[in-house]
Amino acid sequence: MFLEKRHRCLPQAVELLLCFVVIIGSSEFSAVVCANMEANGVVPDIIDSVPLGTIQVEYPSGVSVNDGNELTPTQVKDHPSVVNFTAEPESLYTFVMIDPDAPSRANPTVGQVLHWLVINVPGGNVSEGEVLTEYRGSGPPLGTGLHRYIFLAYKQPAGRITVDGLRADRFHVKPRLMFNMRNFAEAHNIGQPVAGNFYVAQYDDYVPIARSQTKDYP
Repeated sequence: MFLEKRHRCLPQAVELLLCFVVIIGSSEFSAVVCANMEANGVVPDIIDSVPLGTIQVEYPSGVSVNDGNELTPTQVKDHPSVVNFTAEPESLYTFVMIDPDAPSRANPTVGQVLHWLVINVPGGNVSEGEVLTEYRGSGPPLGTGLHRYIFLAYKQPAGRITVDGLRADRFHVKPRLMFNMRNFAEAHNIGQPVAGNFYVAQYDDYVPIARSQTKDYP
């Protein structure tokens, strides 16, 4: 796609223009997602280009992930009730949620942190994929400001993949630390994401509750 061929260091005005060029050819793509991913540094901090599709994520609390909106750790503490993105029925996908801002965006010494990793997802049905890292909601430390929580979906062009490590249930943190999305994508030949979305969150009173349930908090 045209967007994937642009240079990641183009001036911001040109980047935004390219976002709107893509929208003309993609009815599902959100202009706001594109602009906000650029403005919030998702591109180029995490990925090289803005994905053309949008991931729909909804929570049992009634909130939705919406183009960089602010949610609270309390609102996103439970596993999402809806996850949806446009996918080819016969293809497999990798689905990931990361926080690159741990312990803070200014000092991300342990980021990126994996909050959710599912591989070999058939046709976009995340619930039917192979869960490596169970979902864990947001838990930004007190005083570290807003963290970005980014959802990405990658097509697996060669079919099934095998991943060593990165297995963690929701009570364990250490296997999630120091993840690198670019390195993972390169190692498993999954290219650039085909869909994405994100929200931001900061500390609230649920964070110490979540930490008290963690068995290996660093």
